[in-house]
Amino acid sequence: MYSVGSYEHKDDHGSVYVREKGELRFAGIVPQHSRPKPSYKLFDKDFSVRLHVDRFPPTECRKRNDHFVFTYNGEGSLRYTAKSLLNISLLFIADNIEHIDSLIGFPEQMADRLFTAAEAKQKFVEPSTSARGLQVFSEAYGELVLKSLCLRERSLLLSERSEEIRVFRCLETLDLHGCRLGDSHDFFHHLTSEACSRLVKLFLGENCMSDEGLRRLTTPIRVMKRGLENLQHLDLSRNPLTEKGLGYLTCFQKLRELDISKTNVKLDSSLESFFMKKMSMVFSVSPLQTFTHSECKSEGWAEEVTTKSTDPTRCIFCFSTALIRFCLRLRRHVHVFHVGNGLVFCGIISPTHKSQFGLFDT
Repeated sequence: MYSVGSYEHKDDHGSVYVREKGELRFAGIVPQHSRPKPSYKLFDKDFSVRLHVDRFPPTECRKRNDHFVFTYNGEGSLRYTAKSLLNISLLFIADNIEHIDSLIGFPEQMADRLFTAAEAKQKFVEPSTSARGLQVFSEAYGELVLKSLCLRERSLLLSERSEEIRVFRCLETLDLHGCRLGDSHDFFHHLTSEACSRLVKLFLGENCMSDEGLRRLTTPIRVMKRGLENLQHLDLSRNPLTEKGLGYLTCFQKLRELDISKTNVKLDSSLESFFMKKMSMVFSVSPLQTFTHSECKSEGWAEEVTTKSTDPTRCIFCFSTALIRFCLRLRRHVHVFHVGNGLVFCGIISPTHKSQFGLFDT
């Protein structure tokens, strides 16, 4: 039973009204078949799906065990405990450290742990991730990452890891003694840039640097008043410098100590007068403690990173005297060859007939 005026339309989609010339009039009822029927099918009629779970590569479907800590109890049974969510998160970030935009504002205590985790995962050794990873930390934490860098007589490491060294913009001490820079090394461009403007101590002794190299070193601060403007201690010993090149040093307004021993500079009254009038410096009879290199060392989170080679195939290592003596006890398995410059090349033949080689500094 229906009420008066009611009717039923199975195909009714509602009434349609049209406004013409300011008047609203009834246009009728739109039947269902007049509108296209929407289709809710996702696949065709003959579509089928089959899961190939067993066909994934073994490396992609392997079970992760780095989220657990495995230990042995007193009975010798293997036990494992799950790592905390914080440690798992730090490991994940360390795995992707090269993709992080910035760590500015991240707590220093957590950043220290994150740096250790990234170092354990060899992120600062792989050439594809080392420079970017160190840059992320250096931009956020500055001198905490590396405040002092000592590469004394390690020219090979300087050439190999120069890209990583360039990201440290808060260095206060840099020791490049005996790194064979000469007058036209590529590292001069970085050394005279704004990245090294915070340097206080710079050691450039025994680098075959002449007056021309000293001119290049001082050009930015002499011309543009920027570069090594905060330098206070400078080592130029054992370089073929002359009195002419010393004139370039007057641009270092904050220079307090200078070592020009064993150079071609001749000490006389005119040179003493030059240093007194132009640089307010006097000659020291005894060697200065700063230039004994007894206190120079790498300091910061990255102190171990900067001394590691990024090339795993390089067979050049620095061993202690005790280790050399240990190797020399194995006379039947050790072959020693002198290669000059105080270096000894040793070839050690192991019982498994695998050769190991090292370059020792005597």
